[in-house]
Amino acid sequence: MSDTVASRDATGTGGVTAGTDAAVGTDMAVGTDVAVGAVGTDVAVGTDDAAKGLRPGGAPENVTKNVAGNANKKLNENVTKSVTKNEKKGASGGAEEPDEFAVQITDQIESFILAVREVAKGDDPDSAVPYLLLEVSQLLLAGGRLGAHEDIVPDERYEPDVGPEPDEDDLRQRLAALLEPIDVYSEVFDPYVPRSTPVACRISDDMADVVADLTHGLAHFRAGRISEALWWWQFSYLSNWGSTASASLRALQSLVAHVRLDSPLDELDGLDTGGDGDDEEQLAQEAGKVMEAELGTIGRRRRR
Repeated sequence: MSDTVASRDATGTGGVTAGTDAAVGTDMAVGTDVAVGAVGTDVAVGTDDAAKGLRPGGAPENVTKNVAGNANKKLNENVTKSVTKNEKKGASGGAEEPDEFAVQITDQIESFILAVREVAKGDDPDSAVPYLLLEVSQLLLAGGRLGAHEDIVPDERYEPDVGPEPDEDDLRQRLAALLEPIDVYSEVFDPYVPRSTPVACRISDDMADVVADLTHGLAHFRAGRISEALWWWQFSYLSNWGSTASASLRALQSLVAHVRLDSPLDELDGLDTGGDGDDEEQLAQEAGKVMEAELGTIGRRRRR
C-alpha cells in the first residue's frame, strides 16, 4: 500500500499525484516521477508536493471525461451521488452524514475485508479460491463506481492522521500458506507500456495490500470523515489497489477455469518474487506439481 500523505489544491483542480513506492504484490516498486497513462486521465506518481507531505490536488476535470462519453455522464447522475464540501454535518462532533453512495461503498469494502480475514483462517481451504474470486469481483464493482465518479474533494487540504498503518503481515503469511503452490502468478504491470516484461506477483501479497489500503480509508469513515474516506478510496483505487485487485482477479479466475474445465495445471512455471533483475527478465522456474486436491473440486461436473 502507498504510504502517501499528500495534499490537494484548494481549488480541487490539478493533476493527481502520489509520492509513493507502490508495489503490486511484488518486489518491483514503482518509483517516483513515473507517469501513469490512463484513458481520459492525467495521473502522475511522485511530485515535490508529495515529498513535502502534501497530498494530490483534486484530479483534473477530465479524469472520467472520455472514459465512456455520455454513458459515463449518465452513470454519474443515476448510479452515484456527488460528494461535495456541502455534505450535511451530523448533530454532534461535526461528523459528516454519509449519503447512500458512501454507505454502499463502505458496506462493500467492509464485506471484503471481513471475507478475506475469514478465508485466511483456513477453516475451508478447498473453498479459498472461489471465495476470493467472488469477493474480489464484488470489491472491483465498488472500485469501478469510485473510478467512474467525479473527483471527490474533501474540505481539508491535509489528510488527518489516522494513526499507525495496519500491519497485515500475519494475513499475508496465512494466505500464502493456504494458497501454496498456486500463490505465485505472472502479470504485466501496465498493459499500455509496449513490450512490458511480466513480473512476479502473489495473490497473498495482493490481498494483504488491498486490505491495508481499504482499512486506511475505513479509519477515516469510522471517525466521521466521510468525504475523506471516499477521497482516499478513490485515489488509492486509481493509484494502487484497483490494479492490484484486478491482477489477482485474473489469476483467481484462471485457477477456477482450469479446475471447472477439467484442465488442471500440470506444472507451475512460477516466478521467484524474492529475486532481482535477472530473475524477473528470465522468469525463473519453480518446481512443483499442482494437484487437483490443492484447488478442490469447486463444483466441477463432467459432461456425459
